[in-house]
Amino acid sequence: MSTDTSHHFDAIVIGAGMTGGWAAKELCEKGLKTLMLERGRNVEHLKDYPTTFKQPWEFPHRGQIPHAIKKDNPVISRCYAYKEDAMHFFVKDTDHPYVQDKPFDWIRGYQVGGKSIMWARQVQRWSDFDFEGPARDGFAVDWPIRYKDLESWYTHVEQFIGVSGNLDGLDTLPDGDFLKAWDLNCVEQYFQGNVKENFEDRHVIYGRTAHLTENRPIFAEQGRTLCQNRVLCQRGCPYGGYFNANSTLIPWAQKTGNLTLRPHSVVHSIIFDEKENKATGVRIVDANTKETTEYFAKIIFVNAATFNTNLVLLNSTSSRFPNGLGNDNGLLGKYVAFHNYRGKINAIHEGHKDIKTEGKRPTSGYIPRFRNVYRQETDFLRGYAAGFSANRGRLVDGDGVGMEMRDNLLSTKDFRAWRVGSHMMGETIPKESNFVSLDSNAKDEWGIPLLKTNIDYDDNDEKMLQDFFEQFTYMYEKAGFTEIKTRDTKQAPGLDIHEMGGVRMGHDPETSLLNKWNQMHACPNVFVTDGACMTSVSTQNPSLTFMALTARAANYAVEQLQKDAI
Repeated sequence: MSTDTSHHFDAIVIGAGMTGGWAAKELCEKGLKTLMLERGRNVEHLKDYPTTFKQPWEFPHRGQIPHAIKKDNPVISRCYAYKEDAMHFFVKDTDHPYVQDKPFDWIRGYQVGGKSIMWARQVQRWSDFDFEGPARDGFAVDWPIRYKDLESWYTHVEQFIGVSGNLDGLDTLPDGDFLKAWDLNCVEQYFQGNVKENFEDRHVIYGRTAHLTENRPIFAEQGRTLCQNRVLCQRGCPYGGYFNANSTLIPWAQKTGNLTLRPHSVVHSIIFDEKENKATGVRIVDANTKETTEYFAKIIFVNAATFNTNLVLLNSTSSRFPNGLGNDNGLLGKYVAFHNYRGKINAIHEGHKDIKTEGKRPTSGYIPRFRNVYRQETDFLRGYAAGFSANRGRLVDGDGVGMEMRDNLLSTKDFRAWRVGSHMMGETIPKESNFVSLDSNAKDEWGIPLLKTNIDYDDNDEKMLQDFFEQFTYMYEKAGFTEIKTRDTKQAPGLDIHEMGGVRMGHDPETSLLNKWNQMHACPNVFVTDGACMTSVSTQNPSLTFMALTARAANYAVEQLQKDAI
């Protein structure tokens, strides 16, 4: 072990994204000298948002990705946010390849802030229907926690990041500490009322979102102000109107004087000391110089994002752990799951012709899961949530060339009919056959094995997809919508950007890797609190749960350190 004191810390956090940021904030606030390692470049709030104020005509390709770049990067080009204004925040396929034994669209953001710069900002709490699901339905191991274990931590996170929402009073989707909501538009409200009238178990609510709609002292202290409804969030927000790690967590940790941030640090592995029977540090490769360095700490938080967290742990081998750190049961990398986004449905609403939409809003309607909640009622396990949005745009006459086209565009006065649409977010079942592993031959430019993905849909997913089409067609028909069209995008897993698992929590070390505090069963001074820790995936967007788990685990880790228990 190095005697260089500059390489010794109380804690090391691997990854400077959303969960890594929360770990650093909590640890630094409690007085721990913390090293944060990030494989990508530094991105500072305000300073490093180069496109945030650009107008559409200032982009060489009017926001579109050139054909040559799309051709070289087919995976990332399928991501909804990968456009000319934010492409610099995404990892190109050509920059960091991986091996797809089965197709998986792995979307990544390697920089300080990670994908929290470009995320969709939807935040819903889990309920006990979600935490108790595996024990009830038998589709995964039992979660070692329940809603009561996270309730106060959800509030802790919401109060810091700012969440716009309504108090909906639903047992399937617990209420939180919310800022005021934007209004649903008139057609969304119409559908909300129609669903309430015709379906006792179904609800259309406002999609809770991590945007500031009210000023509070905590937000002023962070240097943030109200969301401006620009909906250019993937560029980075100069107002701090939405939550990302760059504008909140990392500066907050830095203000304590306890954070050391080291970008361009590709984590190779975690160092395990067999004499001390614990992890003692982290081995990194400098992204630019390729120089190897080691850092040491009492506790280590692994928050590299789901797949890279699995990769780091699988690559952390020793005589004690020849198959990866903590991997006594051989389950590391297995039971990966995701959200099924393949189902889309669109239609026309012929009413409300005296009203049109103007401006933007960073969220939409949301329909919480209603299938198999109180009883098993279908031939598939679990269920799906869905979005709902409505808009009405202007009819555009683009005929002609030159001045004739200009005149036609400017003279258009009519509006098209209202268009409505929904997309599903289905819960997939964690399976041993869905896994990630390390390639035994190919390595990246830093000498680290390439990750291999072996993940696919199953019969449960197909049945759920068909049920979504049937139920939403019926709901749309009840609302009087016309020209109803369903579409299976047939996209590969991954574009949901909600991959989870591989290092799952559980009661039993024989069937899980982590305990109820996100500690590794076999190496208790290592904590995993990003998406890799998830036992199942529910139907809600997962980021709020990741953050709550991280804050809870970090505070527990500090308590254990103070007791000399780890």
